[in-house]
Amino acid sequence: MYVLYGSIFSMLTIRLQRTGRKKDSKFRFVVTESTNAAKSGKFLEILGNYDPKEGKIGLEKDRVSYWLSQGVQTSDTVHNFLVKEGIVDGKKKNVLPKKSPTKKRKEK
Repeated sequence: MYVLYGSIFSMLTIRLQRTGRKKDSKFRFVVTESTNAAKSGKFLEILGNYDPKEGKIGLEKDRVSYWLSQGVQTSDTVHNFLVKEGIVDGKKKNVLPKKSPTKKRKEK
């Protein structure tokens, strides 16, 4: 889904936004523009939350499915959460960085 601001179109994404205290992280599932920084605090709607210490995921499934039907993209981590919760069908995506093979040093 594209949102018109002035004459600029921007893509919307569902991503995680970190909240909580130092060493006590909690995350929100938010709908935001893909151009916004993760810590900007700008978002259109809060869709749920995630507590990594307790492993609890709270999602508004009807709102998530609405935004997905509008064509909103998801980050890889959010996609994996949606697959785990059964909202999206498909495989999980690898979110870990792919390591490139090391180049051998030229020996003299």
